[in-house]
Amino acid sequence: MTMKTAVVILNWNTEGFLRKFLPGLVRSCSKVEGAEVVVADNASTDGSSMVMEKEFPEIRTLKFEKNLGFTGGYNRAFAELCKGADVPEYFLLINSDIEVPENWLGPLVDWMDTHPECGACAPKLHSWQERDKFEYAGAAGGYIDRFGYPFCRGRILGKVETDVGQYDSPADVFWATGACLMVRSSVYRKLGGLDERFFAHMEEIDLCWRMQLEGWKVTVVPESVVYHVGGGTLPATSPFKLFLNYRNNLLMLSNNLAKTFALCCLRKGTDAGKAAVNGIRKAERRIRTRMVLDLMSASVYLLTFRTDCFKAVLRAHKEFRSMRSAVNAAGISEYLETSGTRARIKGIYRKWIILCRNVGKEDFYNF
Repeated sequence: MTMKTAVVILNWNTEGFLRKFLPGLVRSCSKVEGAEVVVADNASTDGSSMVMEKEFPEIRTLKFEKNLGFTGGYNRAFAELCKGADVPEYFLLINSDIEVPENWLGPLVDWMDTHPECGACAPKLHSWQERDKFEYAGAAGGYIDRFGYPFCRGRILGKVETDVGQYDSPADVFWATGACLMVRSSVYRKLGGLDERFFAHMEEIDLCWRMQLEGWKVTVVPESVVYHVGGGTLPATSPFKLFLNYRNNLLMLSNNLAKTFALCCLRKGTDAGKAAVNGIRKAERRIRTRMVLDLMSASVYLLTFRTDCFKAVLRAHKEFRSMRSAVNAAGISEYLETSGTRARIKGIYRKWIILCRNVGKEDFYNF
């Protein structure tokens, strides 16, 4: 049978989660035609390999020679699965610390089958520990504010909501968590997959943003629900996790802000070349502001004697400056002049209203 949906766990030192959750995942996927579970191992040093060989020999396992991170690991795994004539139509990224009910996958496949404009979709994420509450990091999809800080439907700061059906209608969102995310393989490959500079954290928000810049939608399908343990790889208090979040947030803004602002400028009647230059200028101002805000938060770490966290922010800024890609006005201008750009982006501007408050809401709908 041809693999239509590749359900891929990227594992790194989570043998306990594999034992606990993999059997249920395999059972549920066996009920969906063309779905296959694959485990890609990011050079684990625990007993993961032995668990797969002895307890799950029937499951296809890809073994990598080193830890490629979340981004490199998934890019490598999907590239391996696309070798040959039969390329999966859908990729599904799923963490090893997720418990799934029997009917979680079918609604996602059905949604993608019946909504060709959708580039990615995701289930609602509930907490595994408190099953009626949303999961902190993914919840019911999310947005970002004008400075690039992400937030979720189902969580306000540190408080998560109880799911009482308030998000039970399918909804287009700005991003959905990579803990459980279905993507159209053709779109994933055309965009070059996840940005490997990120290594881990916020790479899925960047991917969702890039999808939308090409006119694709990102949707939460609430008929599907999964249960996420969370914190399975890096604890929330890890300075390394903090470093990744600060650095990658800036990389994400650098990747996408200039195009976003340029589109806003273009819609005011500006020619493509001028819109591109204006977009780059606005993006640079916004990124500089964000970096000032980062330094303000770093000062709080210093004043509260969390010097490791303070150093993590400084290191994040240093690496961002060395890693960021140059933004090319000619390239953005060419993007703006691409045939069908305005038609392809219609309908996704509402997700940028919060981000680009200097553009009035009415401007987003004056085509």
